[in-house]
Amino acid sequence: MAMLSRALSALLLAVLAFGATAEVGEINVAQQYGVSFLPLMVMERDKLVEKHAKAEGIGDVKVNWVKVAGPSVMNDGVISGAIQFIAVGAPSLITLWDKTRSNVQVKGVSAMTTYPLYLNVRNPSVKSIRDFSDKDKIAVPSIKVSTQAIMLQMAAAKEFGDANYARLDPWTVGLSHPDGLLAITNNSGGVDAHFTSSPFHEQEMKIPGMRTLTTNYEILGGPATAVVIAASTKYRDANPKSYRAFYDALKEAIDSINKDKRAAAKIYLEQAKDSKNTVDDIYGMISAADYAYTLTPQKVGKTAEFMYKIGSIKTKPGSWKDFFFPEVQNLPGD
Repeated sequence: MAMLSRALSALLLAVLAFGATAEVGEINVAQQYGVSFLPLMVMERDKLVEKHAKAEGIGDVKVNWVKVAGPSVMNDGVISGAIQFIAVGAPSLITLWDKTRSNVQVKGVSAMTTYPLYLNVRNPSVKSIRDFSDKDKIAVPSIKVSTQAIMLQMAAAKEFGDANYARLDPWTVGLSHPDGLLAITNNSGGVDAHFTSSPFHEQEMKIPGMRTLTTNYEILGGPATAVVIAASTKYRDANPKSYRAFYDALKEAIDSINKDKRAAAKIYLEQAKDSKNTVDDIYGMISAADYAYTLTPQKVGKTAEFMYKIGSIKTKPGSWKDFFFPEVQNLPGD
């Protein structure tokens, strides 16, 4: 009986030890729409996370790829643990970092895409930010929290003074980029402006009377990270190998895109089921001098400073490194 008891105890300890060290067998990744998410499309198509998971010795990992319209659902998902990795704008990451410091501690895995965001307008009376009124509706992915919404606040603060940073907020409406394109094309719901990205920007420029009022590069004073990958410290600490597998897969995807952008353009068309653009169209977009797939964060520190100044976040970061994990802190970010 004593030997049986010792055997059961040993088995129990083994099970507990396995449970303490076993990593998740399923990873959920959330993203939005557009060519800026191409690295994730490459990772999905080529099963790169699964490849690197096996290299880490954790066997078969199931990876689910979910598309959502804006950051709100992703934010809730990463906090609850339902989603492990999310692709969001820098403001969403900064907000999550600030709000979760006492619990799951969300931080940036890395940057992913640096590219211009275009504030396109159709109303001929709107010649500057100052000309927007209650007659206009500006489509952004999510009101108040998306990168585009924060860029509008930065532009308003510059134009009307810091105290009036939210002046344009009442005229914003939350629409995914495809829905924003449809709304401004048809002039539905009063939408006559859209803060968007490629390839939707290029399609909007074909609409008679459409023009670009400003960009995030102009607002921030240079190239700026538009999409970052974020995860919780809680997940990373409990699953260091699957976390590393994802990071290495992302790096491989970005490297492969940068080596052959024409092949990458073909992958985008296939994965996005995009019939409105050609390989040459997408290749032109991602080959532009102001467009880059990179792990290095750019201008995220400046965005965080603004958000702290207007009270959107309560914690003032010492630098951009405060809200990114160590893997990218040696990169020349800002």
